Amino acid sequence: MLALTRKKDEALVINNNIEIKIHDIKGDQIKLGVQAPRDISVYRKEIYLQIQEANKEAMSADAASALNDLI
Repeated sequence: MLALTRKKDEALVINNNIEIKIHDIKGDQIKLGVQAPRDISVYRKEIYLQIQEANKEAMSADAASALNDLI
């Protein structure tokens, strides 16, 4: 993991097409702005993990359904 220090209104660039900018800092909260191409999904990590779990459950249900169809 790369750890960087940034101040308000400073940014970092990832892969030449994603920019993450520090918009505001208040206490222990930081407001970030993310500019990325529309074909790149950007999620908060907790939402991303929920999506991954839902996908796993859907795949398991599909696999169970396919097995039942074979029987």
